[in-house]
Amino acid sequence: MAYRLGVDVGGTFTDILLVDEKSGATYRAKTSSTPEDQSIGVVRGIEQACGLAGITLDEISDVLHGTTVATNAILEGKGARVGLVTTEGFRQVLQIARSFVPGGLAGWIIWPKPEPLASLEDTVEVKERIGAKGEVVTALDEEDVRKQLRKLKSQGIEALSVSLINSYTNDAHEKRIGELAAEELPGIAVSLSSDVLPELREYERTITTVANAYVQPQVNKYMRHLEAQLTDAGVKGKLFILKSDGGLISARTAGDNPVSVMMSGPAGGVIGAAWVAEQAGYKDFLTFDMGGTSTDVALVQNLTPRIGRETTVGDLTVRATSVDVRTVGAGGGSIAHVPLLTQALRVGPQSAGASPGPAAYGKGGTEPTVTDANVVLGYLPTELAGGEIKLDREASRSAVKSIMEATSLGSIEAAASGIIDIVNENMFGALRLVSVQQGFDPRDFALVAFGGAGPLHANAIGRLTGAWPVIIPPSPGVLCAYGDATTSLRDESVRTLIRSFHELDDVMLKGLLDELAANASASLLAEGIPQKDHTLVYSADLRYHGQGFEIPIVIDISKFDGKGAGLKSLSDAFDAEHERLFSFLLKNEHELVTVRATASAPRPDVASPTLPEGGTDPSAAFTFESDVWIDGASTMAKVYDRTKLLANNVITGPAIVTEMDSTTLILSDHAATVHASGSLLIRPTSKN
Repeated sequence: MAYRLGVDVGGTFTDILLVDEKSGATYRAKTSSTPEDQSIGVVRGIEQACGLAGITLDEISDVLHGTTVATNAILEGKGARVGLVTTEGFRQVLQIARSFVPGGLAGWIIWPKPEPLASLEDTVEVKERIGAKGEVVTALDEEDVRKQLRKLKSQGIEALSVSLINSYTNDAHEKRIGELAAEELPGIAVSLSSDVLPELREYERTITTVANAYVQPQVNKYMRHLEAQLTDAGVKGKLFILKSDGGLISARTAGDNPVSVMMSGPAGGVIGAAWVAEQAGYKDFLTFDMGGTSTDVALVQNLTPRIGRETTVGDLTVRATSVDVRTVGAGGGSIAHVPLLTQALRVGPQSAGASPGPAAYGKGGTEPTVTDANVVLGYLPTELAGGEIKLDREASRSAVKSIMEATSLGSIEAAASGIIDIVNENMFGALRLVSVQQGFDPRDFALVAFGGAGPLHANAIGRLTGAWPVIIPPSPGVLCAYGDATTSLRDESVRTLIRSFHELDDVMLKGLLDELAANASASLLAEGIPQKDHTLVYSADLRYHGQGFEIPIVIDISKFDGKGAGLKSLSDAFDAEHERLFSFLLKNEHELVTVRATASAPRPDVASPTLPEGGTDPSAAFTFESDVWIDGASTMAKVYDRTKLLANNVITGPAIVTEMDSTTLILSDHAATVHASGSLLIRPTSKN
């Protein structure tokens, strides 16, 4: 048999999902994350999953990993000391940055400008200049380059980035500096902007290249260490890493270009959600991934996630293709607090994390968290992760009592309800960013909820958004790992062009797209994927002449048939998207800025399990009744074992559905229907 193994490392838990490709059977493991060395938790979880499946580790064909190593290095400020080489006269490129200040009105008063990842003292200029059309204006002074590199070496840099003016049009000078750096700075990783981001805009290209260098040593070290740990444990399969855009690359490629995996973890959840939504018969949906530390949301149309050209981690925004995921600091471990100044209840973004964790975990945590509120309200059982984690209900009540005492809320249950209401509103706000703010009505979409804490809050989020049904997939706590295990290899090739449409024709653009497609396919061919199995997607960044921003548009390659319809279809698509986003059009000429080709391997042929028919009565899965607090009053809720539910069972709320890695809450006046694919479909009872 062939087994694919998905691995997702989060801030609180490490999720493992082992998939039998022939039968579709899955085996789950969930262990506490080990921040000091993430590979420890990974290998421990793999061993548990293989034990459940009754196989040895050498039977695993591929390990597909969504990682947060690059993300955490940025958030925690624990990256390398980076040296930056720029063109003479451009030394302050990172300090000048962009004149955008977050925070709304008066944000500039209180906003502390983040320090650049490469300090000014570690930034040097070299004598050279490339023109806007790629011509050499000033030849590269190699002696000057060596002098500047030696200066950086004496300052103790740990990684080097090179970003020269207009290098996206001609990379000769950057390549030569890379060769000189190999001589002057042996053993130090070098990131060239012409490799990392060969696109227009000096600041974006520079900050992206510097970010790549900043996390590269740490990511490279982790990749090497994890590969060694897997080999020592007996895993013979190859290690692949999930990119921010939802595709897979080899661990070595990820180590060389870590900026492409900064949103690796959240992307896995969106890919997994698309898989389960397709099985349940839904193509348009919102994703809601609530973990222990944060919540990630995204919008998917026709089973295709919306792709953005920027990735934001903390205060850092880089130009890297990624699934358009928005993150809010709201998770099961988010800490509730009452600031002395306002006396108003707040939840997050501070998190109790995996250690000490919520008070309920019994590891020394005393501050009230969202998990503690759920325990107080009776929504969570006393054991999580198949019994690995036991919950202390009295510790949760003691923690939440501090909120009651600091506010006018009259009971511990009322305080816990307040915590849940606030965190739900925070997550609803994030969902509005990917729906309403982008011109989409959430009521036109389903809602796929997952993550360890997502199903507990999903029904309430459905009420806030009006997105029905709320889909709770099988194994919701490990869906990110499922996404890792069911995606495919992908690579991208890009070229900045900057041409008005009167300077282009279909033949010229089609030739460029064919060239980019060949470049994108090269890495897939190197992994043994035959050309006939490649799926190619083309896109372009367009704008009106004179605009300062671009809009990504998918190119319909079939229109480029030599009859002149290609550019016309592209301009029509741009106009339609511009009007949808901004409700107006301009008469200015269209301008093409950047074109891309993306090559994808076939999605793995993993069978989808089907539940046996069981009728509407779910009584065979009933376990006991439990006292819960819903809508301001105490009531009894039936508790069901999800592993015993059958297709077409209908569970009427209030009810709780338990399983190894998550717990689902069904509110009053709602019901969940069990789909044959295993998903729970929650709707208001008036629609059932």
